[in-house]
Parts: sequence; C-alpha cells; structure tokens
Amino acid sequence: MKNEMEEIDLLIKETLNQEEAKFYDALDEQGIFEMLFGLFKGKNAWINILLNFMIVFFFGLLIYSVIQFFNAQSIEQLVRWGFGSISLLLCISMLKLYAWMQMDKNAILREMKRLELQVMSLSGKVSD
Repeated sequence: MKNEMEEIDLLIKETLNQEEAKFYDALDEQGIFEMLFGLFKGKNAWINILLNFMIVFFFGLLIYSVIQFFNAQSIEQLVRWGFGSISLLLCISMLKLYAWMQMDKNAILREMKRLELQVMSLSGKVSD
C-alpha cells in the first residue's frame, strides 16, 4: 500500500511544475507538535492564544479550588469548592476539545488541498 502511495505521489510531482510541487510537499502529513503550533497561525490565531491563556487561568483557579476543598471545615464549603473544581475541570476540558477540533479541521483542509491538487494534476494529464 505504501509503495502505491509513493508511486502516486511521484506521478503527481512529475505532472506539476516546480512551484506546485513545492506546495504539494508542504501539504505532507504533520506530526502532533506541528499541528499544535499550526493553531497559532492564520486568521484565528488570536482566538487560540486567548483560549490558551484562559486554560492556564482556569487551571490556576482549579488548583486553588482543590486546595480550598481539602481545607474546608464544613459540608457546605466542601460542596461549593467541589462544584467549583468540577466546573473548572469541565471548562478546561471543553477548551481543550475545541483546540483538538481545530487541529483536526486543519488536517482535513490540508488533505482537501492535496486532493484538489491531485485532481488538477490528473485533469491536466487527461487534456494533454
């Protein structure tokens, strides 16, 4: 299977000009850290930066809330700090989930660009 993919990639690169081949190489599969740092590029980078600051802030509040939970003297305080801890944990989880969905969206867009380039390459070969 891998040899077939390499052959297809080679065939596509042969039909592309130098600039298109360079663009095609840039669309190659990324590792986890490349995908993570890719969140901070583009139009919505400021949102992801803001969300990461919120995650750090909520994490600090979570640590404080957990400490207060273990230092609570009454059942009422235990319930309040416990509910606060769970709420903050849920907020952090949702923000992390949003970031993972953005990484997945970027990977899907990259694959769509690869497919568009392949279709363009094959349509150029058919018309010749």
